[in-house]
Amino acid sequence: MPHIKLEHKIWVLVADGEKALFLKNEGDTKHPNLTVFREMQEENPPTREQGSDRPGRFNDGPSIHRSAVADTDWHRVAKDRFADEIAQRLYKFAHRGDFEKIILVAPPAVLGEMRKQFHKEVSDRVMAEVPKTLTNHPVPEIEKLLITA
Repeated sequence: MPHIKLEHKIWVLVADGEKALFLKNEGDTKHPNLTVFREMQEENPPTREQGSDRPGRFNDGPSIHRSAVADTDWHRVAKDRFADEIAQRLYKFAHRGDFEKIILVAPPAVLGEMRKQFHKEVSDRVMAEVPKTLTNHPVPEIEKLLITA
């Protein structure tokens, strides 16, 4: 993992498939002071609570044999959709010039999904990526983990 410098005014996005915290460093590299300025939350219950139908079936040709179709993982779909929403929000912020540099902290799958959706304007501003789930950690702990990363 590259050394992370929490410069003054750098943004830090801490996200998972259901929650995103947008933080800004109001301090400097020696004494960072991350503050939350925006939070996004997505209701995303497990797939078993979202899907109500039995898995679909289809005929295997002229025989009476039928095969099951894999059920959709609605939880995964919702996580991907939430990552897309975050990417769109970051594009709006970047396009307006709200931030120059950003550090992304998210589980690997969410990072990958966001990366696929990022506009070049956002990608060019990403200084570091941390493949961890830290959304439920208090802000001082997130600061500490980023400094020691």
